[in-house]
Amino acid sequence: MKRQRLKQTRSVYLDHAAATPLDTRVLAAMRPWLTRNCANPSALYAPAVEARAAIEEARKNVADVLFAQPDTIIFTSGGTESVNLALQGVTRKHENKKTRKHIVSTVVEHTAVSQTLKEFEKQGLQVTYLQVDREGRIDLEDFKKALRKDTILVSVQYANNEVGTIQPIAEIGREILKWRKAHRTAYNLYNSTTLQPPFFHTDACQAAAYLDLNVEKLHVDLMSLNGSKIYGPKGVGVLYKRRGVDIEPLMYGGGQEFGLRSGTENVPGILGFAKALELAEKWRNEEIKKLRGLRDYFWRRLQKSVAGVKLNGPTLKNPSPGRGGRGRGLLMREARLPNNLNICIPGIDAEALIIYLDAASIQCSSQSACSTDSDEVSHVLLACGVSAQAAKESMRFTLGKETTKKDIDYVLKCLPKVIDYVKYRTNSSYS
Repeated sequence: MKRQRLKQTRSVYLDHAAATPLDTRVLAAMRPWLTRNCANPSALYAPAVEARAAIEEARKNVADVLFAQPDTIIFTSGGTESVNLALQGVTRKHENKKTRKHIVSTVVEHTAVSQTLKEFEKQGLQVTYLQVDREGRIDLEDFKKALRKDTILVSVQYANNEVGTIQPIAEIGREILKWRKAHRTAYNLYNSTTLQPPFFHTDACQAAAYLDLNVEKLHVDLMSLNGSKIYGPKGVGVLYKRRGVDIEPLMYGGGQEFGLRSGTENVPGILGFAKALELAEKWRNEEIKKLRGLRDYFWRRLQKSVAGVKLNGPTLKNPSPGRGGRGRGLLMREARLPNNLNICIPGIDAEALIIYLDAASIQCSSQSACSTDSDEVSHVLLACGVSAQAAKESMRFTLGKETTKKDIDYVLKCLPKVIDYVKYRTNSSYS
């Protein structure tokens, strides 16, 4: 088989977990602040006052989606900074309290969390990493056993970026509330206006387009969000910080964002993020239904066209809508994001396959986009019980709102040919 036989007829982007295209409606909301009003929102003249008002309106709109107050919304440069501001902000604030030395997290967190925790361990903090089952889900009983009197922080990802596993965030939050109530007398150093540890952080960057972000229902104290995952601009994110949770800033300067994120605000980015989140909330259930249908169709056809293909992560289910009207319960009985398909093709090197798929103008990935410079196999797949060899043979397709059935059919047409070509090239190299 020759590579030139892979005739390109269309371009198919299936890496929406890494980054999403900018929605044209989001761009329209940003454009006036990219071209006409360049004023610094901290200045006193009219264009600056207008910029400040636009930021505060965006802050209110984001808070409304989260069922929060505007003063709990901190704009950042993206998901990674939001995560670091939450984790480092909490530990810095309480670093002098020698009885606060313990953190609970999981073995499947994004590197923004896991690498930060590794640095904490070097500084003497203790971290309990919860194990997961083959579907990437933690056990609530394990979580309850992990809590200690010196636990200051819990950080659990809402939905995984590689296999799409949805964690029981609301249940975890309820357990933390119970723990605080049962151990309130142990925290006599904290006054009535300050919440008692442990504080609960969730990385919700992958979840924002598909899952409920009501912070009261989730019982979270800190939540990280990212514009580039919700068809918004890159380089902008949000940290939700519940009132009463005290944190320290990562940077010092002009004291913007309630003194927690100094630096001139990214006005077009902030307005773009708010618009993207508004659209995600408005069309969430429609997108869930569409993407789940396409994903399940993709998987059924893959099983017929690709010999030995295996699914990584949660099994695919067909949940019935839950209560709450407008389909708000569409994901209640499913443990996986509706756009995520992570598969293993035995005997095929995934990275080679991805390169040759790109020659057919099909874009997908082998693991988190933030780990592509590393030679290590996916820590998420290893934690789910996938062997190191199978992890090297695994790839991730993540669909988006512009994905069509014709796109999936094109991938299904090309993939078997590309697999045969990769096998041919592999065998030729050893002949």
